[in-house]
Amino acid sequence: MLKGHVETVLKRTLYEIASKYGFTIAHMEIGKDDHIHLLVSAPPELSVTNIMRWLKGISAWQLFRECPELQTSYRKKQDCHLWSPSYYVESIGTVNEQAVA
Repeated sequence: MLKGHVETVLKRTLYEIASKYGFTIAHMEIGKDDHIHLLVSAPPELSVTNIMRWLKGISAWQLFRECPELQTSYRKKQDCHLWSPSYYVESIGTVNEQAVA
């Protein structure tokens, strides 16, 4: 699912969201089983909950808008949800990108 045109739209959208809301995506990896790993740097005034809500909500809306193949197949199978409601977050403090990527 997250390959080709869909992957291109997804990556562009996630970087645009980060820019708009004031955080940085330092590293992005899209897994083979359609999950995404992000290394994000955000100021303390931004909550993790809001960042995840923006990333998941806006990216799903944009993908359904720009990738009609998702509207016809994936939406019907998943009750109109592209992403799982869950997520995993870990704070890395001063650990460098190579240690977690």
